[in-house]
Amino acid sequence: MRVLLLSDIHGNLEAMEACLGAAPAHDLILNLGDLVGYGASPNEVVEQSRRRGKLFVRGNHDKAATGLIDLEGFNPLAGLSAFWTRTQLTKNNLEWLKALPQGPLQIDGLPGVQFVHGSPLDEDEYVVTLEDALSPLMNAAVAVTFHGHTHLQGYFSSDGLRSEVFRPLYQTVGQSENIQFALRDGVRYLINPGSVGQPRDGDWRAAFALFDSQTRMVTFCREPYNLQDAQNRIQAANLPERLATRLAVGR
Repeated sequence: MRVLLLSDIHGNLEAMEACLGAAPAHDLILNLGDLVGYGASPNEVVEQSRRRGKLFVRGNHDKAATGLIDLEGFNPLAGLSAFWTRTQLTKNNLEWLKALPQGPLQIDGLPGVQFVHGSPLDEDEYVVTLEDALSPLMNAAVAVTFHGHTHLQGYFSSDGLRSEVFRPLYQTVGQSENIQFALRDGVRYLINPGSVGQPRDGDWRAAFALFDSQTRMVTFCREPYNLQDAQNRIQAANLPERLATRLAVGR
């Protein structure tokens, strides 16, 4: 089975469409949460996701935008965008988002693999450093976990004796680019496909990944998109300028 992994689209329709247009052949799309928040196209992203996607787990911004959690734990920029998103979502889209399942999610045909937004131990946990990753790696119910939330493409791994952090190093700044690696037997993984709509690793291009369960290969992908149009939408919605400018620097 070939699974297209999208995460943290954050209302960025232009980035999402670029990823879908460039994606390798796949059998299903699995979304790791945070469809909305920050970007100015929440309804369009939700509707496109509903048409194209098969499986979802919820993210913290999905919960905030639908009133499942309050905004007290959000920074001012995130809170303002979540509140704005809540006012923009159609009733139907809001109810659909509110009903998204909590991870971890396991699916038939993919033994030993699970999907979550933050961490397999806590759907809202940020796994940023190797220290953060050790407990989720060792205590996860399965060997391979795909997660989002941090907006940082890469993986953490451990064979019980040695642990590793991997961040892909790309050769260009504005072209389509892929990096592929094979999952190793006896190794546990936390793998983040990166953020479609708001990368935070210094690379402005949309990030996603493909997992081939038969070959046990993972492909990290970066795809340029119409950044100016995404920024113009944010400005036209009178959202904070910072939400537009940060897209250009991948922060």
